[in-house]
Amino acid sequence: MLDLAAYLERIGLSADGRPTLQAVHRAHATSIPFENLDPHRGIPVSLAQEDLERKLVLERRGGYCFEQNLLLASALEHLGLTVEPMLARVRRGAPPGTVRPRTHLVLRVTDEDDRVWQADVGFGLGTLLDPIPFGADGAADHEQSGWRFRVIGEGLELVLQEFIDGAWSDVYAFPPQAVPRVDIETSNWWASTNPQSPFVFGLIASAHHADGTRESISDWSGPLELRLQSPGDTQLSELPREAIPELLAERFDLPGYALGADGRVQ
Repeated sequence: MLDLAAYLERIGLSADGRPTLQAVHRAHATSIPFENLDPHRGIPVSLAQEDLERKLVLERRGGYCFEQNLLLASALEHLGLTVEPMLARVRRGAPPGTVRPRTHLVLRVTDEDDRVWQADVGFGLGTLLDPIPFGADGAADHEQSGWRFRVIGEGLELVLQEFIDGAWSDVYAFPPQAVPRVDIETSNWWASTNPQSPFVFGLIASAHHADGTRESISDWSGPLELRLQSPGDTQLSELPREAIPELLAERFDLPGYALGADGRVQ
């Protein structure tokens, strides 16, 4: 069972009173970094509740979507909200027509007033800062600290889009249907152990800040890149791999890592 007080302290909220869905979502998104250090080091990701709490709360680590959103789901359920997990296919960065596996976790949350929300604190660079109303409404434009999101319908799927460089760009797509735990475990196992998974062959760490700025390091495109983003501006710097431990410690509050002889994080 989740230690709710410890979780709230981890994301900078007081355990006094009852925080809202909106407060918890934004605090989580801007407090716990996204990182795939375990799969990158050959360690399969466990989704057991005690392991999520140990890693992300007690050890003050980060995690990727399955870890982040399952931890959020547990906290929201402790607050009396109804949470339904759904699996999405990431479209960002994929050539047109590419069909990726469903390896992203999204949450449908029903609050105490029976309002239904799309919640997601685990997309890596570019996750939602705040929950948005669930369902397709392409006319709705949800602004979050300068970033703009919307959801459109496409056949039987919902597509989250972000406004980037003057145009709407797909982030991910998913059927609005809750999935059983076994499907989540299967997708997580593929993402954290399959050699073809970018979470296994590559490295990424990212952080979001309340003012809308984003930062990440990644070697998914080849060389190690530091990306700094604010609405309307992106700065990219190519860095040597030797900089990884310092970047993890200083930018993402993940100290104690080193590089092995193979150039991978240990």
